[in-house]
Amino acid sequence: MLALAGAGVRLAKIRTMAARQTSRLGFERELWQQGIVHVAGVDEAGCGPLAGPVAAAAVVLPHAWLETGLFPKLRGLNDSKQLTEEERENFYQVIISHPDIRYGIAVVDHEMIDRINIFQAARRAMNFALDQLQPTPQHVLVDGKSVAGMRIPCTALVGGDGRSYSIAAASVLAKVTRDRLMVEFDRQHPGYGFASHKGYATPEHLAALASLGPCPIHRRSFSPLRPVAEELDLFNS
Repeated sequence: MLALAGAGVRLAKIRTMAARQTSRLGFERELWQQGIVHVAGVDEAGCGPLAGPVAAAAVVLPHAWLETGLFPKLRGLNDSKQLTEEERENFYQVIISHPDIRYGIAVVDHEMIDRINIFQAARRAMNFALDQLQPTPQHVLVDGKSVAGMRIPCTALVGGDGRSYSIAAASVLAKVTRDRLMVEFDRQHPGYGFASHKGYATPEHLAALASLGPCPIHRRSFSPLRPVAEELDLFNS
């Protein structure tokens, strides 16, 4: 009886996993079944931090997965914020090394963010990532509420990085790319802790700002940095 019960639990887990995999390919499958072969998932990383760039990625999963299902090594793929650093790195390598997955990654720096605002900068990074894909995607699945400024027909999905494998894959590529850049910036600008908090407004980061002042990669248009920039403009005018 115990053995049968154990087998039943394992079977239930397998069915649950299979259902989850099917549902997270649901948006892609619906488009594929309509004959829209090239479907890209797009996501960004780094809209909230006080320093550094915003990164975006676009990922096109193989249309053949309509029949075969998700590549086994991508099981467990999720919103990058729900994964450990090790899991993100592992999925990153699987995604970029898979011969049938196409992807693009783009970065917009802090200076452009200050010039055009973070929302426009994130959208620009997304479009730059999409521009790298050949052939051009026929439809785009975007994480978020708005799709303004996208040059390709698209669907916005709130919480999309947890609902679509394409968006989740893009989330991982964008997050890993930006995290690696912030580790490098930590070496260039020591004392701020960029390698640990990646530029977000943690107590450690705010304390470093109070002690050291902003460094070259800080976003001057972001509070609490904006008042400093405005005061400097007054003195320079």
